[in-house]
Amino acid sequence: MLFELETYTRHAKWLGLAAIGVSVLAWTVELMGAVYVCPYCRVQRTVIGLLGLILFSGAARHWLGKYAALVMGFFGAVVAANQHFMGWKKISAGKFAFNDTLIIDPFLLSGLAMTAIIGLVWLVTRQEK
Repeated sequence: MLFELETYTRHAKWLGLAAIGVSVLAWTVELMGAVYVCPYCRVQRTVIGLLGLILFSGAARHWLGKYAALVMGFFGAVVAANQHFMGWKKISAGKFAFNDTLIIDPFLLSGLAMTAIIGLVWLVTRQEK
């Protein structure tokens, strides 16, 4: 059931709500000053929240919602891929080190964000009227 694609399309609204929650939590942590200001992270968390809003609101059923999700998702995925690639570049140069606080490591978070954004866009494209 967990590995059935239909499970995710059937529960798209709940996944959208979870994405909104992740976005709000990430913004809250930054606005509280618990993490450093990162423009890459800001784009990624905003895109995740907006894609969640499109899924939760039902806008994903309309072609405009799908188009908006594709544009925002592409932008967010490119930003996440660029940030993630910078980590791979450091690995290749022998200068890579994980953040002391692993839960806020930009290499790991950008990889998760890229995965989440692509998954959310896929869910939006699978929504039917």
